[in-house]
Amino acid sequence: MTDKPLSGRKAQAARNDTLILEAAHEVFVANPEAPIAEVAKRAGVGISALYRRYPSKEDLLRKLCGDGLARHVELVQEAVEAEGDVWEAFCHFMREVVAADTASITVKLAGTFTPTPDMFAAGVAGAELNDALMRRLHGAGVIREDIAIGDIIMITESLASIAIGDAARTRGVRLRILELYLQALRAPGRGPLPGTPVSEEEMGVRWIPRNAKA
Repeated sequence: MTDKPLSGRKAQAARNDTLILEAAHEVFVANPEAPIAEVAKRAGVGISALYRRYPSKEDLLRKLCGDGLARHVELVQEAVEAEGDVWEAFCHFMREVVAADTASITVKLAGTFTPTPDMFAAGVAGAELNDALMRRLHGAGVIREDIAIGDIIMITESLASIAIGDAARTRGVRLRILELYLQALRAPGRGPLPGTPVSEEEMGVRWIPRNAKA
């Protein structure tokens, strides 16, 4: 049974929503302080159409970050459940995370809005899957023994800071540098790492709204 196609008005609304979220990602990752009107302009939709879908900038930020979190959870779950070569499943996961650019959302937008209880719940579910992925990697002996999930997240966030040329060139460079990281992550590794990995608490505190930390 095939899904019934959307009516003309609903199809246009769905297209507008896709355009708005793509534009919001570009605008707010570049400048978290940008006004919501800049998103409407980039998306090529009227400001009234945007406000009908997202009554405030915070609503739009929550949707953008919620979708990014959902995509990360989907990818890490696939890696945990993948059959076959554990290392190749991990490499595929890392490449997909970089391609989806979910880390840019964390780097730029953490602390700029108040997350919902559902987002915190999704974050907990994602953390549990992250831990399951690390247990699987360590159990298979394919990743350095001294690597923790905090190290992996810091790698994806550092890759998100790369901006070279246009979007296609940036993506290509990020994936190239990712391969260097993957070679460094694979067991047995060379030499000890200084310090300790970033903790869940250190990563989580970034999502507390900045005006609440004062």
